[in-house]
Amino acid sequence: MNIWRGEYMKGQKQKKAHLILSLALSIPVLTLLSCQSIDRSIEADSVLVNGKIITVDAKDRIAQAVAIKAGKIISVGTTKNIKRMTGPETQVIDLKGLTATPGLIDSHLHFDGSTLLYALDLNYPRVKRIPDMVELVKGKVAALKPGEWVVGAGWDEGKIEEHRYVYAQDIDPATPDNPGWFAPGMGHYGLANSSALKLAKITKETPDPPGGKIDRFPDGTPTGILKETAMGLVTRLIPPLTKEQTKNALIRMIEEFNKNGMTAGKDGGIDLAKWNLYQDLQAEDKLHVRMFVLWFGGRTLDGLQKVADRVGPFSKPYLSTGDDRLISGGIKLWFDGSGGGRTAWVYKEWNINFKDVDTGNYGFTAIEPEAFRKMVKICHDLGLHVAVHAIGDRAIDWTLDTFDLVLKENPIHGLRHSIIHCNIPTDRAIELMVEMQRKYDAGIPELQAPFMWDIGDTYAGNFGPERCLRFMPLKTYLEKKIIWGGGSDWDVTPFEAKYGIWASMTRRPMMGTYGEYPYGTEQGVDVRSALRSYTIWNARQLFLEDKVGSIEVGKYADIAVWDKDLYSIPTDEIKEMECQLTLVEGKIVYTKPNTRIVVSPKS
Repeated sequence: MNIWRGEYMKGQKQKKAHLILSLALSIPVLTLLSCQSIDRSIEADSVLVNGKIITVDAKDRIAQAVAIKAGKIISVGTTKNIKRMTGPETQVIDLKGLTATPGLIDSHLHFDGSTLLYALDLNYPRVKRIPDMVELVKGKVAALKPGEWVVGAGWDEGKIEEHRYVYAQDIDPATPDNPGWFAPGMGHYGLANSSALKLAKITKETPDPPGGKIDRFPDGTPTGILKETAMGLVTRLIPPLTKEQTKNALIRMIEEFNKNGMTAGKDGGIDLAKWNLYQDLQAEDKLHVRMFVLWFGGRTLDGLQKVADRVGPFSKPYLSTGDDRLISGGIKLWFDGSGGGRTAWVYKEWNINFKDVDTGNYGFTAIEPEAFRKMVKICHDLGLHVAVHAIGDRAIDWTLDTFDLVLKENPIHGLRHSIIHCNIPTDRAIELMVEMQRKYDAGIPELQAPFMWDIGDTYAGNFGPERCLRFMPLKTYLEKKIIWGGGSDWDVTPFEAKYGIWASMTRRPMMGTYGEYPYGTEQGVDVRSALRSYTIWNARQLFLEDKVGSIEVGKYADIAVWDKDLYSIPTDEIKEMECQLTLVEGKIVYTKPNTRIVVSPKS
């Protein structure tokens, strides 16, 4: 969870303006070039040769080499023929047999490196037991002055031996004179120590805020765990990061993205301050990723209307994606809670410890359902793409019913309204997705397969045996020709897309607390489909499928090179792959030290 997320926590016309190169640069994919002299007008700026190029085109063809000019791919084919396009100034990148894929894309994350830079790391395996967390916090506090905040992130009750929440009484001995906030990765609940609860004036008598919950012991005493909007009672008291700190966190995130073969993402729920920082980085030529942003639409009709009026005029990506680097894409609405906090809106009571029942807990909505329906209609009628956070089956049904209503009333094709997370869709929801994708190009799930791995034990314990087996039914999606976007929800789970590809195939949680396969294996998919969900299908959700997402002539040269061939290695090795080289628009933005790739400025 990003502790400093601030405000976030509180028919389409076909794209006929496809990137068409001049006839002089138009070279058919995978066809041999003539042996005669090459016109210098098609001399490549750079070429990748001697590799295995997984194109992810419509036929999923494999090539050996790629030629690039002015940031775009001008030819894909054999090394022999691509070398004919080199000249004295051509940069030659010899892959030495390594595998290249399109740059990987994340369909939903919170693009921010704040926790990497500024929060105490409480992730597993640093924290295997509650005493481990206490010792780490004690060490951090030793470097602070009394009264200064101590902030940590990453603990997960599903990975620690105690298999329970960490409470204020656990952490208080390490923080006698400092307020503290310690967020699990899930992002929808957190731990405040007693000093922080006192500052926030949270007592037995404090009522739960709308859309939130104060966890309590049987006698009513707050445990320190605050869920959903209740977190804001404490997090609003934490000193905010400076503009420079926030900017540095973005730069760090860009570097980490590139280091892991990632070239684009969909940032879910930004505000004006973050938009301005993105623009600053773009002006400084430091935005080495493509970022499609969703504006946080708030929780009320008035709040949404203000956001829509402000950003709507320049947030229609089906008309224009601008320079294709920073795209104002639409509105994010946050409809229900989380699986980790057992606050998502479900039909049957939540489970505890897999088979026990959290009696009376059906979760809740973050927005009153009828108001939510009106908010979606406002966005739709303004021609805005809407992405809705919906995790529980009841929330997913309500969201898709809402999409169905507004689309039938005003049948705009191609807005690609999406369901973020979409963890446990009902059979009826799946059929609605089929219909909406076919008729309106809408109803696309943007899901995070790493939920089944990184937080998979906590999730399994909360969803229980019945719901786990219908969690993220990817095989069913394939059979019904439903496309989906793969993501991470960073910093809920690691952003590296290789984990999402692997988890889409295996569905295996990290610890195996409730068995090796509580989610079953029937809904796993093949590696090619998993890769498509992090490349070309995600490019669609950025409205950039004609420009990125596959290695084809006319598209930007956003390419990642790997030390392993994910199409041929054992499945479990996919999550161990290491990126060797990343290009964005033909420019090398990352090179792994000591890679065997040879880059030469001349042919």
